[in-house]
Amino acid sequence: MNKKYYIIPIFVPHKGCPHDCIFCNQKRITGIEKDITYGEVVQTIDDYLKTINRENSYIEVSFFGGSFTGIPMDYQNELMQAAKEAYISGKIDGIRLSTRPDYINPYILDNLVKYNVGVIELGVQSMDDEVLRLSERGHSPEDVINASRLIKKYNIKLGLQMMLGLPGDSEEKDLYTANEIIKLKPDFVRIYPALVIRDTYMEYMYKGGLYKPLSIDEAVEISKKLYIEFISENIKVIRIGLQPTEEINTGRDVISGPFHPAFRELVESTILNDMIGFVINKHFINSEKLEISVNPYDISKLYANGKRIFYNKMKCYMSINIKIRQDYNCKKGTIALDDGEKQIMMSTNEYVNIVKKRRNFKENIEL
Repeated sequence: MNKKYYIIPIFVPHKGCPHDCIFCNQKRITGIEKDITYGEVVQTIDDYLKTINRENSYIEVSFFGGSFTGIPMDYQNELMQAAKEAYISGKIDGIRLSTRPDYINPYILDNLVKYNVGVIELGVQSMDDEVLRLSERGHSPEDVINASRLIKKYNIKLGLQMMLGLPGDSEEKDLYTANEIIKLKPDFVRIYPALVIRDTYMEYMYKGGLYKPLSIDEAVEISKKLYIEFISENIKVIRIGLQPTEEINTGRDVISGPFHPAFRELVESTILNDMIGFVINKHFINSEKLEISVNPYDISKLYANGKRIFYNKMKCYMSINIKIRQDYNCKKGTIALDDGEKQIMMSTNEYVNIVKKRRNFKENIEL
């Protein structure tokens, strides 16, 4: 039986950050303003465990927010001690944290190993010098490379986070960042479209006409291409888009930008519908009727955003009588198209690899 994966989040807002990045307001994002104590970490772990079936679960405590390895070492150790005790007692299965690329060195990692930290996520955001400068990140692409290599040397799992749509950014720069991240061979990545959060410098830029955020459609299109880059290299994408919380709502603390409570589903829906279009164009463009089978698990992806993505794609095939059928025999992430004379099946992985090969071929031709 596959175990369910759970994260027990411990937010340490804006602790350890040497810079106020123009897009960031941890207090707004997390809704937490006070310092966290050892006792509160213990209590948070115990509260979460009351709701989890321990026998069929894999549980990690995760220190989010700010830059954990930048806070005073004594305070780091106080918080991690609570997690370590839960780990040693068997209450949890792992400990992870997020931090800045320039707050990683052998001394810091030696200490983290003592507390059984098994996963470190780095906020990369971009590998473009100009984007990092305009965002006031305070670190360089070289810091990302050095920190990533060092973390892997310690046999700690590596996660890298990137952000698209920052000032000075472009689709070309986002794809460059993705490919630089791929070279570092992380265990997983997160993709975040930049949002205009209240009480940040980016809000000032937005209201002053100095910054224009991506639209949802633009962010989905770029995220789709980034997703394909990572998946084709067997790098897991564990999140796309900011997780919706009580604080994160457009018009409340998100002033503007491509926020959607199911952003990942929009991206995966676009890929799924593009895949259907690809198969139709190659094999069924002259068919009069067509039955498309999908696993019921995938139907919400196919029809995401009120079926808008699906209908926009199907407008290209008005001459074909298309019927969608839910079929449990169709594997998740796979489609089966049948016009009565021939049947073609394709998985998302197959499609992603085709797109990647075509993109590389096009780039080589242009060179």
